[in-house]
Amino acid sequence: MLTTLKQHIEQLVPLTDAEFAQIASFFTEKKFKKHQFLIQEGEAAPYEFFVVKGLVKAYHTDTDGKTHILQFGQEQWWITDYQAFYSGATATLAIDCIEDTHVLCITRANRELLCANQRKMEQFYLKKSSFGYMALQRRILSLLTTNAKERYEQLLLQYPGLINRVPKTLIAAYLGLSRETLSRLS
Repeated sequence: MLTTLKQHIEQLVPLTDAEFAQIASFFTEKKFKKHQFLIQEGEAAPYEFFVVKGLVKAYHTDTDGKTHILQFGQEQWWITDYQAFYSGATATLAIDCIEDTHVLCITRANRELLCANQRKMEQFYLKKSSFGYMALQRRILSLLTTNAKERYEQLLLQYPGLINRVPKTLIAAYLGLSRETLSRLS
């Protein structure tokens, strides 16, 4: 599992074996079964998760019981309820497993300590958060400016393997569509 993390980090910043050994010491490994929660709405979000293997979804359920999927997290993705993770507030998102999932977890305190001790990791996290912000901006603009067919086609282009791993009801919730509308598009 750690080899995957090292390769992932090295896509953005080079590391020596000694540097990575120190980095690895800040993470813990966890395994979750399909349908198991990493985070539940209304509870704490003590970890940021790096998905080594598997697939998760981050979502919010509104007062009418409708599920709104913000993102999927597949291999080599980082995921948490960032608002709760950084502020210490309770989670407004739930994150659960679509497949059996293996993750590496880091607490906020360990992440801050890691960045203080490893300038390369500070650079890595800055780049990753910038990429995440850009992806979020693209997603919001897509929801605001494109029709259902265009959003579906964008999903197929951006994440070609995802459609085979995720039930259509979840794809529909991610795209802001009904299951019936998605069926007409696919």
